[in-house]
Amino acid sequence: MKKISLILFSALLATTGKAQNKFNLLVGTYTNTCQSNGIYVYEFDASTGDFKLKKSSESVVSPSYLSVSADNKFIYAVNENGSHSTVSAFRYDAASGKVDLINKNDALGADPCHLINDDKNVIAANYSGGSIVVYKKNADGGITEVQQLIQHEGKGPNAARQEKAHVHMVTFSPDKKFVLVNDLGLDKVFIYKYNPASKNEILTLKGSVDVKSGSGPRHLTFSKDGKFVYLVQELDGTLTSFSYDKTGTLKQIAETSILPKGFKGGTGAAAIKISPDGNFLYVSDRVDANSITVYKIQKNGSIEWVEQQSTLGKGPRDFAIDPTGNYLLVGHQYTNDIVVFKRDIATGKLTDSGKRIQLCSPVGLVFTKI
Repeated sequence: MKKISLILFSALLATTGKAQNKFNLLVGTYTNTCQSNGIYVYEFDASTGDFKLKKSSESVVSPSYLSVSADNKFIYAVNENGSHSTVSAFRYDAASGKVDLINKNDALGADPCHLINDDKNVIAANYSGGSIVVYKKNADGGITEVQQLIQHEGKGPNAARQEKAHVHMVTFSPDKKFVLVNDLGLDKVFIYKYNPASKNEILTLKGSVDVKSGSGPRHLTFSKDGKFVYLVQELDGTLTSFSYDKTGTLKQIAETSILPKGFKGGTGAAAIKISPDGNFLYVSDRVDANSITVYKIQKNGSIEWVEQQSTLGKGPRDFAIDPTGNYLLVGHQYTNDIVVFKRDIATGKLTDSGKRIQLCSPVGLVFTKI
């Protein structure tokens, strides 16, 4: 009897372990360049790198960036469509992969490219509009009309890309007391105090930090302990490290470049992510580079170059590391595929698994629980 119980327990452990290695991969796409339904849901096995399509949305316009609710029941998406841009809310059934539109509302600014959410609000960054918009959440998970609009003003030295404000990212501080906002057009990172329960002053400006003139801040990420911030600048490939404290203060501590020495081609730094264990930093670069650079994060927050790899495609706008840390998936906007890299958890290095997900213009990747 004891032997049978042991066998059953071992089988249960094996089944549970296998289940914990399976996740949903959500992919947001551009829908104006090739045939796409918008949002795609794949089951991804983080023990093998295998995947299968579960479901897709129906006729969603260019959901280029996605944000999933903490309870895993809702997806929020920007609909990047020039002056007709919106932000949408969807019901999300993780088990089946079904995605159903609840509602959408005007972005009140052109080309929203990033958004975040918590239990009360959805906050989006309008790139071409140069503004931040805040929506309240309804009881059904949908969103209200915009409750707060914050317009940035000014320009930078790059006449072609910094002719006005270009808000590129909004992100919560680890304690959710602040929202950090990158403005590519103004070469600034803004820090807003977050007042989640307020009706129409959800964000109030605390201050801002200047970065290198003409560098164009795009995306940032916090270290796992929340004491450091790593910012990648799109226009010149600069990677800046800051210390961060709980008063919402950023102080620059280091600056480097993700570009190889003597690199002469076009650059367009894109996504920046930290491995689940907090030990490695990854940064992608587009245009001519089409690479991903790996850094080891030291205990004092400094970073050490590990390697630079080709992403094996064109336009690596976004990538995602699965929650186990075993795989890193890169979405290529222009070669219409997602390349699956095996990741060495000890060294941070990447190797091509040979696996590819073929789909139209993938530009936003996020893993969720099933």
